[in-house]
Amino acid sequence: MEERNDIRFAIPSNGRLEKDTLEFMKACGLTVKRPNSRSYTATIPMLPDVSAIWQRQNDIVRGVRVGSLDFAVVGQDALEERCAGEPTCENIVIVHNALNISHCELHLAVPQAWDNVFTMADLARKAIEIEENTGRPLRIATKFPRLTERFLNQHNINHELFKADGTLEIAPALGYADMIADLVSTGNTLRANALRQLDDGRMIHSQGVLIASKQALQTRPEVRQVAYELLEYIEAYLRAQDCYTVVSNMRGESPQAIANRMLDKTHIRGLQGPTISQIVPHNGTIESNKNWYAVQIIVKKKNLSAAIRELRQIGGSGVIVTPVRYIFEEVPERYQALLAEIGL
Repeated sequence: MEERNDIRFAIPSNGRLEKDTLEFMKACGLTVKRPNSRSYTATIPMLPDVSAIWQRQNDIVRGVRVGSLDFAVVGQDALEERCAGEPTCENIVIVHNALNISHCELHLAVPQAWDNVFTMADLARKAIEIEENTGRPLRIATKFPRLTERFLNQHNINHELFKADGTLEIAPALGYADMIADLVSTGNTLRANALRQLDDGRMIHSQGVLIASKQALQTRPEVRQVAYELLEYIEAYLRAQDCYTVVSNMRGESPQAIANRMLDKTHIRGLQGPTISQIVPHNGTIESNKNWYAVQIIVKKKNLSAAIRELRQIGGSGVIVTPVRYIFEEVPERYQALLAEIGL
């Protein structure tokens, strides 16, 4: 692997994942500054020692594998396809496996005209029927031959794969394949081309993942520091997506008395407990209004309605709800796990 002093972060150069990656990094506070849309390099102001580089996913996986790239965002589907059974991928370590962007599924899809094929068991029978009638195996067009091969072998289906780089949905209509294996998000394109997914034909659920060069992490402290900062912001952002800050005024004999009432409830206990502070009235004399306090808690989005009801039940008023942008922990748990994985 080449000796370098710079730190490189690869961004997928086309499609939905490029857009989602840039928007995600911006939301995490890691905005990528690109001089213009034709430039293949950029900076990340929050990480001044890191250069952003645009590359296709095939080249990204290869680059991290051989050490010419230090970090990258790729689709889990692309990573698994290019590393399935590939020992040279040992240098690739997954830093974060759930960025929650670019969700899709790799599915087997058959012509709608196959009105008796809905499951893998049905497909196995159809494959036998095709071979008996034509003397050839079931033919499948795909951009993911390794993952498709593995899945079909698990179901003992005799088949022949055609590696395709262009539009797959037209393959059955053109006659060079009986069916396809492709990424599906909404299914609209399949339906528009008279295809449908098999009920149990999902091979993987994919989303964007953050990967890194294992050797770079092991041998370069500055690369580990960037990994720490990436995980710090990514985890803080993702953790906050499910939460609101809720503030309410409340009467009480003391902060402890109010806390006791709140801790008796299910949804207003906060992350580690409520924050309670005395309200200073307009005249600035606490003694004239000493029984009024402001309470602040973090509440999961799914529990917001229940939390507001519980606050009102114990005397809360003037409830204010605001989104949370980041929730930072002392040390990102994923960073500790990463160090363990690379043997440090």
